[in-house]
Amino acid sequence: MIRVLATDGMAPPAVKKLKELGYEVVEQFYEPEDLKKAVQDTDVMVVRSATKVRKDIIDAAAETGKLMLVIRGGVGIDNIDKDYAEEKGVKVTNTPAASSASVAELAIGHMFAMARNIGIANATMRQGEWNKKKYEGIELSGKTLGLIGFGRIAREVAKRATALGMNVIYTKRSGELVEEKTAKFVDMDTLLAESDFISLHIPKQADKDHVIGKEEIAKMKDGVFLVNTARGGLIDEDMLVEALDSGKISAVALDVYREEPTKNTKITSHPKISMTPHIGAATKEAQVRIGDEIVEIIEKFFKI
Repeated sequence: MIRVLATDGMAPPAVKKLKELGYEVVEQFYEPEDLKKAVQDTDVMVVRSATKVRKDIIDAAAETGKLMLVIRGGVGIDNIDKDYAEEKGVKVTNTPAASSASVAELAIGHMFAMARNIGIANATMRQGEWNKKKYEGIELSGKTLGLIGFGRIAREVAKRATALGMNVIYTKRSGELVEEKTAKFVDMDTLLAESDFISLHIPKQADKDHVIGKEEIAKMKDGVFLVNTARGGLIDEDMLVEALDSGKISAVALDVYREEPTKNTKITSHPKISMTPHIGAATKEAQVRIGDEIVEIIEKFFKI
């Protein structure tokens, strides 16, 4: 029987379907040392963000040669050493389309939260304060949204932002330009200079520590709003706090962090940061779609 190890959980319908198809499914999180033992008796490993599949885990799996497939339930595969795994004969894949709408809606939700001071107003009301005059906000309609990266999630953001009356521009580092009515391509400097809101939608960059740092912040409009629902580390968190304190950046929304769970108290205590704990794909609908795609990947892999 083919053994599927889901270390970070899986949607119940997907687990049920795999079992009905004759697969053994084990749902259990392992610490790294214990995971080294578990993968030696595993054919397929399904992970989310919490489990890191690094070289030592792959080497442990290679001792028995049983592990054939690693699936990342989500978009990025930064937590998997993909090239090394495939050198060892382990196929690595993900579910890129399943959570696009969910992440896009969270990004838009954070824009509303920043524009209308929803987070801080909620917090201060719970402390007995009534700061009606203090929390004057702005409207999204008529503002320019700059998207750094223009993959599936960014295109979903663009659709929703356009419907809200925003002017959407985007930039991307490589590949063909996307023929898209909802957004216009510009270079990075133009995006930084013209955007009222900037949202990141790119993977972690191998050639640099961050994409938004002191130099990029200096090129932004005064009072810009910044959103990162993509990957932790894309923004220099120290420079971010400085820019918030100086007023260069009005507010920031973060769903991802350099370290997770984040221990950066300058971030978690800042009143101008709208925060969520990496929940971009955490909707019931996305989890079902991810589960369905995982079942499809496994079935296709073992039918070849």
